[in-house]
Amino acid sequence: MPPRSEEPRRDAKGSRRGPSRTDSPADPRPAESGGGISGARAYTPRGRSIGEQRLGDARAGRAEPRRTPRGDSSRSGDPFRPALQVLSGGRAGAARRTNPPRRTSVVRTVPRRPPAEEPPPRRRPPRPTSARPTRRRRLRPPRLADPGRRLRLGTALALALFTLIGIRLVALQVVENPDYAGAGIEDRLRSVVLPAPRGSIYDRDGEVLAHSVETRYVFADPTQIDDPVTTAQALSEPLDIPAAELAEKMRKRKQPSGGELEFVYLKRGVDVDLAEQIEDLKLEGVDTKRDERREVPGGDLAANLIGFTGQDMAGLEGLEAGYDEVLAGKDGLERYEAGWGAQIPGGFSETTEAKPGSSLCLTLDRDLQYVVQAKLAEAMAAVTGSTATAVILEVGTSEVLAQASYPTYDVADWRDSDPADRVDVATGFVVEPGSVHKAITFGAALQEGVITPQTAFPVANSVLKGDTRISDTHPVNGRRMSLAGMMAYSSNVGTIAIADQLGPDRLIDYQKRFGLGEPTGVGLLGEASGALLPVDQWSDSSYGSVPIGHSVDVTAIQMAAVYATIANDGTYVAPQLVKEIIGPQGERTTPEAPTTREVLTPENAAELRTIMEAVTTVDGATGQAAAISGYRVAGKSGTGTRRVDGRKQPGEVASFIGMAPAEKPRYVIAVFAHTPGGGGGDIAAPVFADMMRFTLQHYRVPQSPAPPPNFDVFPR
Repeated sequence: MPPRSEEPRRDAKGSRRGPSRTDSPADPRPAESGGGISGARAYTPRGRSIGEQRLGDARAGRAEPRRTPRGDSSRSGDPFRPALQVLSGGRAGAARRTNPPRRTSVVRTVPRRPPAEEPPPRRRPPRPTSARPTRRRRLRPPRLADPGRRLRLGTALALALFTLIGIRLVALQVVENPDYAGAGIEDRLRSVVLPAPRGSIYDRDGEVLAHSVETRYVFADPTQIDDPVTTAQALSEPLDIPAAELAEKMRKRKQPSGGELEFVYLKRGVDVDLAEQIEDLKLEGVDTKRDERREVPGGDLAANLIGFTGQDMAGLEGLEAGYDEVLAGKDGLERYEAGWGAQIPGGFSETTEAKPGSSLCLTLDRDLQYVVQAKLAEAMAAVTGSTATAVILEVGTSEVLAQASYPTYDVADWRDSDPADRVDVATGFVVEPGSVHKAITFGAALQEGVITPQTAFPVANSVLKGDTRISDTHPVNGRRMSLAGMMAYSSNVGTIAIADQLGPDRLIDYQKRFGLGEPTGVGLLGEASGALLPVDQWSDSSYGSVPIGHSVDVTAIQMAAVYATIANDGTYVAPQLVKEIIGPQGERTTPEAPTTREVLTPENAAELRTIMEAVTTVDGATGQAAAISGYRVAGKSGTGTRRVDGRKQPGEVASFIGMAPAEKPRYVIAVFAHTPGGGGGDIAAPVFADMMRFTLQHYRVPQSPAPPPNFDVFPR
């Protein structure tokens, strides 16, 4: 290796000095030289030491560059640069690694240490200066996180988060949306009932018997009323309702479903003018809507039959109750979203239109009903505490042309009436028919061949049945009497003798076939069915009482149907009160056909009618007061009793049931009158005659072409 040239050192004055040596070879510490260079000389590739190079530079007037720590020459003085390098992903360091600065090999000369001393650290032997220095192993910076990996992880997390959010949004919008949307709408919904117009009731000619007129109803929304007491005081006088009652209605409260009550009626059937006055008050939460009120133009005309409705237009009695589902229709409903007391434009709105009710066309004749009702009231007005009824049936159809009750009431003031005055006597008044029942006994005996029209036999003045002696009101002292005579004088003894030959089983069978023991089905709620005494419950006295109309419970309309069967050639037709049902659009339907069945043959029915003509024609007969000039009349009078809860009521029930013209009957009229003080017998037959005379003239029925036959009461 060529010798290194050593240049003498100069002092501060420029004098030369010898080469630098350590002060003492025994001192293990290297001697310090100017510029902070280690005592062990370090040479540059050009053969100068680092210190000499720096000294030369100083002499040349160049400032000595600031040394940086080894291995950190790439760092600047910026304290934040390492952090910036980390944030930038180490790009600056990477750039320096791409073009690293060339390093100069340094050869240090270290003096030998004495053997006793600890050997110095092992150093790499100096390399020849002529050879190209090799690169030293670079000190790599700390390994930084992979930005791509972090990006992928962040992207995956973001996608997972957005996926969860998307799934939740889909669940909210699709699956749970109806629940949330419904809950929100329910809080804003307001509901208003749209009342369905109630159908009318007409007579057979289309004359109005009951109908509805336009009115208003006043209602409140308690959720919008902050001071119910003040609002109630303002409405109390015009509505004629106590303020305390109104305040209680307007009090906020929960519905059974959990929501707030938002609608309550304050009053219905308010006149239109009064409703406008209430609207002018501009009370918060109070409003009016279209309503209706039921009216009966005739006042008390057929009131016991038609009945009435309540404030909510629901039928309570009579035909209004019996046909409530037909008349009422179906209310509509308006639902809408509202805020601050007003409908939200464009919000939810749903309207279910009300379906008007159908109307009833009755078989009643309004004019005939008025006359019958007036005549009955006139006759009964003189008898205190009496109850009466009159029923007119058309023969063949059994349509009810008139059905009057006494006493009666005005429908407009039904709340002030006595409940007993509102009873339809024809269907709800149960009585023992008395002698009018004898027509059933005679008809069954004729049909069964027990008797014939020529039958006659001796009739005693009385008969003993069990412990009861039954007598005749017209004793004949055992004389031979014809069937016409027994009917004319209403012989109990002769009728019981015929029933003994007929037998109880066949008698009860004909009672049922004539319609006793079950409701007629005319459509009135509360119609009584009456009652028949079963054979196994008959006592010895029953064999005498039942054939003459005792121990039997019937209604007036049931007995009217019995006589209509005789008038209709022996065919039973159940009474009808509803002729047609008229739908909201005018369509007409006929109710279900009435029950019909044959009870007597036409021949036997005609023979029985002839026998009953004796009641109005034979001298001294019980029904002479029922005769009508110019017309043949067949019928029967009767006297019975009334029982309530098994107890006999004071007085008697007088009755007369007849038909005309007897040769070809057109109408049947039944009159029943319960008179606690007696005297009913003097009422029933004359009232029947007045009603039948008017009915025949009203329908222009021609008079009978021939007079009634002459009857032999006591044949030889």
